[in-house]
Amino acid sequence: MLFGQVANFKTNSNIPIEKFPIAINTNLKKSILIKSAEEVDENFHSRLTCKKKTYRYVINNSKMGTAIYRNLETHIPEKLDIKKMQEAIKYFEGEHDFKAFKASGTSSKSSVRTIYKAEVIEKPDERIWIELTRKWLFI
Repeated sequence: MLFGQVANFKTNSNIPIEKFPIAINTNLKKSILIKSAEEVDENFHSRLTCKKKTYRYVINNSKMGTAIYRNLETHIPEKLDIKKMQEAIKYFEGEHDFKAFKASGTSSKSSVRTIYKAEVIEKPDERIWIELTRKWLFI
């Protein structure tokens, strides 16, 4: 699942900035929702100006899983040891070469990444969040 994504575009539209989410949402798939819009400096670029990114991987650790989110999370019905996962995730922090995970044909020059924060978070709804925060490539 992706949350809090930022996008930018240039326009000569006369639509007031506060009306942009409504105007754009009428033309998007139901799985995408624009929550807000704001004017930014001409040099701002949502991807190239980004300072960090947090990736969230969701494990549904309930007995039966769910039909609604089946394509957005991993279902593992056996109870996982959260304490051990929280201890192990700390090994992700620091600089590592993720070459083994690099997709073929990718345009990125290096597979070395620095993970600044790695967490395993147990949620009350029998979900486990694995969050990794890293410095973005372009800064």
